[in-house]
Amino acid sequence: MIARTLIEKIPSARWRVAEVISKTLYAKAFSNFGQGSVIVAPLKLGGLDRISIGNNVAVFEGAWLEAESAGSISIGTKTYIGHRVHIHAVGNVVIEENVMITDDVTISSGSHDSQNHNEIQTTGDIHLGRNVFVGEKAIILGGVTIGDNAVIGAGAVVTKDVPAGATVGGVPARVLTSSSNA
Repeated sequence: MIARTLIEKIPSARWRVAEVISKTLYAKAFSNFGQGSVIVAPLKLGGLDRISIGNNVAVFEGAWLEAESAGSISIGTKTYIGHRVHIHAVGNVVIEENVMITDDVTISSGSHDSQNHNEIQTTGDIHLGRNVFVGEKAIILGGVTIGDNAVIGAGAVVTKDVPAGATVGGVPARVLTSSSNA
């Protein structure tokens, strides 16, 4: 009984420790780090002077946030970034407010050069509108704009723009349903 109680409390303890680290360390290192935002046990953080995080953003364990020298990342207020999410900005990545990015999602505005695999190049900026939901293990590639209130299905590979209010899924992602109330 005691062991179960302790094990169930560990994630809460990690969150509390992350709150302290976020307020004292991350708040000074990022371009902007909003009030009430927390990053819990990241895998990698890079280019922090080019990453802006709004208020009340939650970034969970294993996240990889990296902005290359020509790129930037902007994450809006009340955004949720799940476990093991990889956001890589070679170009610019803008994530508006109230976005839900579930576990194991990749958002990347870059690719490796076909001749020199050590070189990376931009594939275009990425923009996620307000109130977007990104399902588990989805991949969003460069040059894509996702409209407000869109839903990206689990495992989808988004290679083209997604209209506001649309639900997309598949590889490559295609519109499954659209909403005129977006």
